[in-house]
Amino acid sequence: MSDSVNERPRTALLRARLARLPRWWVLPACAALGTVAGAGYGLLQTPQYTATSYVIAVPQEKADPATALAFAQAYGRVATQLAVLADAQVAAGMSPTQLQDSVKVATSPDAPMIAVSATTAAPDTAAVTANAVARSLAGSANHSKDSTQVKLLAFSRALEPNAPSSLSAGVTSLVGGCAGGLVGGLALLVRPRARTEAVAGASVPGPASALVRSAP
Repeated sequence: MSDSVNERPRTALLRARLARLPRWWVLPACAALGTVAGAGYGLLQTPQYTATSYVIAVPQEKADPATALAFAQAYGRVATQLAVLADAQVAAGMSPTQLQDSVKVATSPDAPMIAVSATTAAPDTAAVTANAVARSLAGSANHSKDSTQVKLLAFSRALEPNAPSSLSAGVTSLVGGCAGGLVGGLALLVRPRARTEAVAGASVPGPASALVRSAP
C-alpha cells in the first residue's frame, strides 16, 4: 500500500516535468531512438553477400531473336522451380527449398539475358550457388532445344563478391533516424488536434447550465 502511495507523487512529478518541455521535444527524441535502433540492427545482423551469373538465350537456325527473347522470359519465370533446382542442390550444398530462399532471377525486356543471383552469408557460397543454378537452368532448357529452337549458354560466371550486399550500420542508422523523425512529426500533428477537441468539448454547455440560464 505504501509503495502505491509513493508512486503517485513520482508519477505526478514526471508528468509535470514532461508538461514543461517544449512541444517539439518528441521529434528529436523519436529520431534519436530510431537512430539507435537502426544502428543496433546494422551491427547485429549477419552480413549477406550476393553473386550473379548470367545466361543468354541463343536462337537456332529456325528461330529468330524475338523467339529467343520470349523463351528467355519464360525460362526466367521457371528458374526457381523445384524441377530446375534439383540438379543444383548437390553443387550448392543446399536443399531445393533453401535454394528458393537464396536465389533470385531477373530478365530483361530488351535482351535475351537471364540473371541468376544468389545471396548467402559467405561470398564463396554465393558464387558457387549462382553458378550451379545457372548451369542447372541451362541444362534443363537445353533438353528441349530441338523443339524450341532456342539454346541457353553461359554468358558470364559469378565471382566471389568483395563486399556484402546487405545494408551497413551507417545506412540502417540513417533509415532508423528518418523513420523515428517521421513518427515524431506525426505525433506533433496529432497532439494539438487532441487538445483542441478537448477544449471544444469542455466549452459546450451541458443541460444543467442551459436550464439555469433559461430560469427567470
